[in-house]
Amino acid sequence: MIHSMTAYARAEIVTADITVNMEVRSVNSRHLDINVRLPSCYLGLEEKVRSMLVKHLTRGRIDIRVQIQDKAAESLSFDVDEARAAAYCRALDRVRDKFRIDTPISLSTLVDAGGIIKPVELAPDPDVCLPVVDECLAAAIADLIAMRKTEGAFLELDFKDRLTFIEKRVRDIEAASADLPAQYQQRLQERIAALTQGIVEIDPARIAQEAAILADRSDISEELVRVYSHIEQFRSLMGAAEPAGRKLNFLIQELNREFNTMGSKTGKARVSHMVVEVKAELEKLREQVQNVE
Repeated sequence: MIHSMTAYARAEIVTADITVNMEVRSVNSRHLDINVRLPSCYLGLEEKVRSMLVKHLTRGRIDIRVQIQDKAAESLSFDVDEARAAAYCRALDRVRDKFRIDTPISLSTLVDAGGIIKPVELAPDPDVCLPVVDECLAAAIADLIAMRKTEGAFLELDFKDRLTFIEKRVRDIEAASADLPAQYQQRLQERIAALTQGIVEIDPARIAQEAAILADRSDISEELVRVYSHIEQFRSLMGAAEPAGRKLNFLIQELNREFNTMGSKTGKARVSHMVVEVKAELEKLREQVQNVE
């Protein structure tokens, strides 16, 4: 089944102490390109996130933003700068003695001085939140893949319609090219008659031989066989379980090559017009295949 590379997913897991939410965006790319954005204190989890994405995705540019709120890590402890407090008390004592002030030094006076009691933020432990991150990431990836499948189903319908049109045109080209020897023989007779004006008599067998040579040079039977084969392979790959984007892109290149050869070989205007129509459809296919994983 075809998977699109264009998708979006969001997941959130909330526990008593930890809240994790993720946003994942995926767009087309020739390779798997992963960009992970994590809070600075959780950068150690980046490799874990990457490895899990690599297990489930093969192509596309993946931008994932991870937010982690650890309530336990957010709780604060406090540190007392005892040396600063002692120095401040000594300074206050000197002021009291100099100006004969009997007021005792209060705790609020020390706190108001600033820098004596400092909050200390606890460093988060990534291992504590790892199970929640894993669960949230699994949910986000599952949602992303589901959207890729949905988008891929629409692409597959479009591909089938275009392949049906291309196959019909190929059969028309095959039918229009079936009587090439007779056509070339008639052309030769008409041209010779126009040049000689009936003065020179030409051997009909020789005309038939030359027409056969020209028809053989213009024979597109091999190209037709390969085109039918490529179309069948294209349909088969659309139903395959493994990612097929690169193979489908290769088949479109091969189909273009075969139709270019047909267009250069045939001399019939009708066939040339049909080849142009097919190449226009192939270009639309090629643009859409760029979105296939």
